[in-house]
Amino acid sequence: MDHAKTAVLNTLLSLDSQRAYRFAMDDFVAWYCSEPRLAFNKTVVLRYKLQLESRYLASSTINLRLAAVRRLAYEAADTGLLSPELAAGIRRVKGAKKLRIRLGNWLTADEAKALLGCADIQTLRGKRSRVILALGLGCGLRRSELAHLTVEQLQRREEHWAIVDLIGKGGHIRTVPVPNWVKSAVDAWTAAGGISSGRVFRCVSKRGSVWGTGISEKVVWCVVKECAAKVGILIISWRPTIYAGSVPGSVTLPVERSSRSSSCWVT
Repeated sequence: MDHAKTAVLNTLLSLDSQRAYRFAMDDFVAWYCSEPRLAFNKTVVLRYKLQLESRYLASSTINLRLAAVRRLAYEAADTGLLSPELAAGIRRVKGAKKLRIRLGNWLTADEAKALLGCADIQTLRGKRSRVILALGLGCGLRRSELAHLTVEQLQRREEHWAIVDLIGKGGHIRTVPVPNWVKSAVDAWTAAGGISSGRVFRCVSKRGSVWGTGISEKVVWCVVKECAAKVGILIISWRPTIYAGSVPGSVTLPVERSSRSSSCWVT
């Protein structure tokens, strides 16, 4: 199991995928070792699926755990630790059905403008906060993509600005169009911070000066939560879309779709 688990992790490019698969495989191995001596086959994986369902986990969580177990079986079969017939049987284990998808409630355009306008653009830190919100809303970037965005990736293509060669989750590379109002916010931040190359976002000291070579994903998360709190929005999580909730209830904002594979909503 340990050899197969290491082989699976070595095939994953994304750090987030490695973390999720490592947790899923560790959970399966812990359950497998707690049971009486069993053979690693389709019946065992079905029993594991029933155990996950008994814990009332979400369908997406169960499917992720099963996907990690299937990859574990593939690697075990490739290294000769498991017969191809048993690996094929494990592959046929179906995932949990997704009966409902939570979409959230819509946020009005005025509320979206309030979220963008809550940052104090008279200060250097406020200019950075506005750019983070603008890129999140207008381009649908993930936290990791925002944190690692560079000035060189902002290029003009066919009379339009775009983020080129953006490496996203799982190592996928795509080009994201940048609206003019987002590019204006980026220019205001880079000009004020004296940033001409390297990462777009840098740390800002208490004295209002730029330092360092970049920021972490946690800083992006804290900036969004702080700005949302000013307009009465409680951020719950950030994905390719930003999810949150207001005090009365959850709301969702659809914004400009920047590409076929990426969008950004705010709740």
